[in-house]
Amino acid sequence: MSDATLNTQAAEGEAGFGDYFALLKPRVMSLVIFTALVGLLVAPVAVHPVVGLASILFIAIGAGASGALNMWWDADIDAIMQRTQSRPVPSGRVGAQEALAVGLALSGLAVVMLGLAANLLSAGLLAFTIFFYAVVYTMWLKRWTPQNIVIGGAAGAFPPMIGWAVATGGVSVESVLMFLLIFIWTPPHFWALALFMKSDYHEAKVPMLTVTHGRKSTRTHILAYTVLLVPVALGLGLTSVGGPVYLAAAVLMNAWFLKGAFDIWRRPEAAAEADGYAVEKSVFKFSLLYLFLHFGALLVEATLRSFGMGGW
Repeated sequence: MSDATLNTQAAEGEAGFGDYFALLKPRVMSLVIFTALVGLLVAPVAVHPVVGLASILFIAIGAGASGALNMWWDADIDAIMQRTQSRPVPSGRVGAQEALAVGLALSGLAVVMLGLAANLLSAGLLAFTIFFYAVVYTMWLKRWTPQNIVIGGAAGAFPPMIGWAVATGGVSVESVLMFLLIFIWTPPHFWALALFMKSDYHEAKVPMLTVTHGRKSTRTHILAYTVLLVPVALGLGLTSVGGPVYLAAAVLMNAWFLKGAFDIWRRPEAAAEADGYAVEKSVFKFSLLYLFLHFGALLVEATLRSFGMGGW
């Protein structure tokens, strides 16, 4: 990161609570909280409500810490990209050094407290997640390789595994498949966004696949990863956390997602540009719903099992 970024100063006057909250990337945090909570609740071991709530809180704080560290390091490119210019650091509402301090302090707090509240495995996974997102993805992969989203997607895929570890103290086939569901979903999700936001990444010199290989290649990659995603999503339904409700939902959602990816793949660039990338935007929006509904269906299965009605 450049010296100019490191020396970014906050705008005149103190930043408000909302600015520091935005620093934690609350939208990303909400997804982390939800998937971690599902991982905890679908686990076969019951967790005391106080321990469970405390654990989810510390996982959320860890996610927020990652967001703050990401904004600290990426302030230079965030200032260039249209969709990120209003973030607290590039807009000058929060200083870069403040963002760094918040990120480091919250990282330490989250990891230590999760270890005390739950167990060392879950704390270790959280520490690795923060490191992977802030260092491996943000500082290295994002600016170095078009595979940034593919490899970096691991950071966003760990929360359900951490939630599972809070409950069980271990890792299992179920938690690995929940991890893989998010991990393989991440590339087509972000590449669909990149198709209609290519200029942002190009101007910021971020080697997103659309910039390095073009939109045609990106469309092919979206279809390929969506095809890979289908067996993972369906396979999760055949494990102990799955069941007929989840499997039915997964079949419908994956059929729609696969159709959307196929529609993106076969679209000529001229047609996409002419209609303002309507299909790409539609698939991107559905991809958000896709993940929420899969984990929501797992939660439904867990609820039904608690009444002796769910599962296989």
